[in-house]
Amino acid sequence: MRLKLVLELLDVPGQLLDALNPIGRLGANIVAVIHQRDVKTERGTVPVQITIEGDKDTLNEVLNLLEETGIEIIEVDGILRKEKITTILVGNIVDQDLKDTVNLLNKIEGVMVADLDLKMSEHPEKSASRIVIEAQQGRKKEVLTKIKDIGNLKGFLVINEV
Repeated sequence: MRLKLVLELLDVPGQLLDALNPIGRLGANIVAVIHQRDVKTERGTVPVQITIEGDKDTLNEVLNLLEETGIEIIEVDGILRKEKITTILVGNIVDQDLKDTVNLLNKIEGVMVADLDLKMSEHPEKSASRIVIEAQQGRKKEVLTKIKDIGNLKGFLVINEV
């Protein structure tokens, strides 16, 4: 059985080796590795494509061990494991503590703020922030509801994607 994975690695020495070690240690074969350091994600990480083969149980163990060691698997056999959600918060976002808002979003299980743009205004209540969130696949509706709740708590107008 073969699996094509896309991993998201930090661009620091040793990250690729850390990702490959569990594969060999568990007895799976590495068929191909495509590692282009000049290609970066929105978060500044490097997507690495790896094709591995082995029996089903071994490959499942590899996936579990990679996740346990903190290596992000963003795609398995062409199926994304995370989805991006974009939202806009309008209001007095700076005075309402942008850091706290980001922390509240990151506390949602399976969610991480991947990108943030802030547009300041001379009228603080008209400031806006575009936030890109990465969430586990299939949790979009739940995450959008929680974003609305955070917006209501802070008094922001929330514009979520449909």
